[in-house]
Amino acid sequence: MSNPPETITVHTTRVSCDGATGIAPALGHPRVWLEIDEKGYVECGYCDRRFVLEGDGHH
Repeated sequence: MSNPPETITVHTTRVSCDGATGIAPALGHPRVWLEIDEKGYVECGYCDRRFVLEGDGHH
């Protein structure tokens, strides 16, 4: 059984992901920029990490 994807709470609608949290950056994936829409979250297409917008995101 695999572990569920990592969920990260953020305060802005634009986030970047390189898959390297907690590991050497070279072991991640290319950095991608993601935009959170009206759903309130976005998932990385490489590593399935989920970024969830907290609050209103207007910072």
